[in-house]
Amino acid sequence: MTDNNTTLQVAVVVMDHAQGLPLPVYATAGAAGMDVHAAVPEGQPMVLEAGKVAMVPTGLQMAIPRGFECQVRSRSGLAAKNGVFALNAPGTIDSDYRGEVKVILANFGSEALVIRRGDRIAQLVVAKHECVTWNVCSTLETSDRGSGGFGSTGHTAIAPHQGTTS
Repeated sequence: MTDNNTTLQVAVVVMDHAQGLPLPVYATAGAAGMDVHAAVPEGQPMVLEAGKVAMVPTGLQMAIPRGFECQVRSRSGLAAKNGVFALNAPGTIDSDYRGEVKVILANFGSEALVIRRGDRIAQLVVAKHECVTWNVCSTLETSDRGSGGFGSTGHTAIAPHQGTTS
């Protein structure tokens, strides 16, 4: 969806091995992500052993419009219940990629996960992004945080704005 409540049109090819599977779909009216399904052969499930990583086919190819990306994200239920998540989440499908979308799943659970045809394996979120050009300079404007890195926020409080009273 875009800001003016119009629907973004995305061209998609359903490859032969994904015929009959649902397209990614929003589960609820307020959902940001669409569930995407495993396009493994019927009767030939993929077994993702504990501690292993696998690329799971979706059988989808898409043409994301320029200025957008399609992010591949973990499904919270799969992560919470099984310890399985999209390894590089969010993964990015660029607007110029035309190959099959595959989901890199990692199993950090204690048991193998059996992935059957049609199982919901990840979420897709289509998001607008900006392209930048770098402006090389010798200094940057200062900020309250400065050069504080990992774990540096939250240790000192910045006084809230004090309004004047009359």
